[in-house]
Amino acid sequence: MNKALLGARLLLGLIFTAFGINYFVPFLPVPELPPAAGAFFGALAESGYMLPLVKITEIVGGLMLLAGLFVPLALTILAPVVVNIVLFHVFLEPSGLPMGIALVALQVFLAWGYRDAFAGVLEARSQPSA
Repeated sequence: MNKALLGARLLLGLIFTAFGINYFVPFLPVPELPPAAGAFFGALAESGYMLPLVKITEIVGGLMLLAGLFVPLALTILAPVVVNIVLFHVFLEPSGLPMGIALVALQVFLAWGYRDAFAGVLEARSQPSA
């Protein structure tokens, strides 16, 4: 199981790091988007801060996964990004849905593997430290 977790962590880290860096230093081709998806992506870009924020989050989370540092924190900060990737492909650009499903599978597999680290967060009646 440790080798599978390592492979999933490195793959997810590589995906997020590469696609995050690609925003700032384009080295991968950007596919044509359907009109609604292009309008959504354009609005994020037009905001001036949202796409850089998301991409920096992807890079930081991806590097944390690649380095094996603060993995539960990396999974936590990347979770909203994964949810938005999947929903983007469900509603606006279905051809990318297999990649979104793969990201969810990797994310869930890693979260399960690190489930002990999430125990306190999932405690219903948590008490503050004294």
